[in-house]
Amino acid sequence: MNEQLLTCRQLFNLKPKTLEKRISEYYYETQNSSLTIKYILTLRVRWQLGAKEFQHILKDLVRDIFMHTKATRTMKRFFYYFQDYFMAPEWRTLTSKVFPVRNFGVKAMSLVRSLIAKVRPEETSEP
Repeated sequence: MNEQLLTCRQLFNLKPKTLEKRISEYYYETQNSSLTIKYILTLRVRWQLGAKEFQHILKDLVRDIFMHTKATRTMKRFFYYFQDYFMAPEWRTLTSKVFPVRNFGVKAMSLVRSLIAKVRPEETSEP
């Protein structure tokens, strides 16, 4: 099933209700999170172009995909475009889920710096 469900023309011309229905049905039939995220990102572009009814389109579906599926390359690539779909604590949790290696590096650096600060003598301002 490599053929795309919606064309660019349909994504930019159909009504929100129709798009919500088609994209939701497609996701629940195929479980293809990558293409679903791309479709929803296209609708966010439509919102940025002035269609106010697309501001938080398919919010529940986006939340479900990011919270309950394994992070794909597409999800990582477009992750930050959906920040307003989540509250701050959820966002921090999702960030550590989607980018676990990067978070390990940040935590390791902060640990090393704190250990160095304990060993390093205090600087004085005496000449």
